[in-house]
Amino acid sequence: MERAAQQAVPLGQMEVFQALQRLHMTIFSQSVSPCGKFLAAGNNYGQIAIFSLSAALSSEAKEESKKPMVTFHAHDGPVYSMVSTDRHLLSAGDGEVKAWLWAEILKKGCKELWRRQPPYRTSLEVPEINALLLVPKENLLILAGGDCQLHAMDLETGTFMWALRGHTDYIHCLALRERSPEVLSGGEDGAVRLWDLRTAKEVQTVEVYKHEVRAHPTFCPPSFLPGHPRCLHLPLCSPPSQECSRPHNGRWIGCLATDSDWMVCGGGPALTLWHLRSSTPTTVFPMRAPQKHVTFYQDLILSAGQGRCVNQWQLSGELKAQVPGSSPGLLSLSLNQQPAAPECKVLTAAGNSCRVDVFTNLGYRAFSLSF
Repeated sequence: MERAAQQAVPLGQMEVFQALQRLHMTIFSQSVSPCGKFLAAGNNYGQIAIFSLSAALSSEAKEESKKPMVTFHAHDGPVYSMVSTDRHLLSAGDGEVKAWLWAEILKKGCKELWRRQPPYRTSLEVPEINALLLVPKENLLILAGGDCQLHAMDLETGTFMWALRGHTDYIHCLALRERSPEVLSGGEDGAVRLWDLRTAKEVQTVEVYKHEVRAHPTFCPPSFLPGHPRCLHLPLCSPPSQECSRPHNGRWIGCLATDSDWMVCGGGPALTLWHLRSSTPTTVFPMRAPQKHVTFYQDLILSAGQGRCVNQWQLSGELKAQVPGSSPGLLSLSLNQQPAAPECKVLTAAGNSCRVDVFTNLGYRAFSLSF
């Protein structure tokens, strides 16, 4: 619809139309190219923009270097999710996933390679695909979204192998636990479900909103007993239990990430670190705003959501830093750690604006790319 409207606008008004588009733009998804030198960003108008990270990071970079080298129309609705394989950029919108060759994109030949639609229950069903996840060892692509199922597609043949059912409301996010191998899914129903890829069955369910992090006794030095001005604890020198649930925000799980036996997730419930083997929450992070993206990075957890900041957390729950960006809200973070391009090792953050913020280190925003 946006493309048709754009064609109907007289040339003299085109700049105004494009300015209005940028004003109301939301960037839902990002993906780094296999070489690590380019970044794809997908927006609510169905467009994918390709930015040259190497050009934007160059010492000779100009403002034009921070604009897309190519922009193309990929989907009729929003581009909710993207991932990259060794050769392809995969993008997901309403009801289907499409593939584009990176080699052709970089030549500005943005021709769709193929498209696939999961086997939905009815032909009239066109649910959004909120999350894509690559399972490299199995050569699988996992899709999940509005039909409350996880669909597994063989990337070699393009066929859908199975669907995993268990969620009672639509799915927001996916994560891979590689050693198991297991896939984790978080949804509107408030549950994180773990699925064994070897058996295609659910093996664990964590209903986050039903839990709390229980207090552990804390012992102060004798000179800092309760009542002493430097004793920061309660009268019994024990921190209070912290609820994971926040009923005023709802039950939905909007983000999750895994690192071996650990999981961090959040959304309506508080952002919380979990030990998966025992299904036990260990740390509730003191962040009031719902978080939309989270990831493990070295000995930190990075999160973003409502608000301008990228949050850096210690595993203990201490907020190490909040680094402001240019968007009023953030929906996705992307860490470029491709070994082929160490000079392009950056964190990028995008959300409720036409800009993608670039952090060359975690301490500050270096500059922004813009549609």
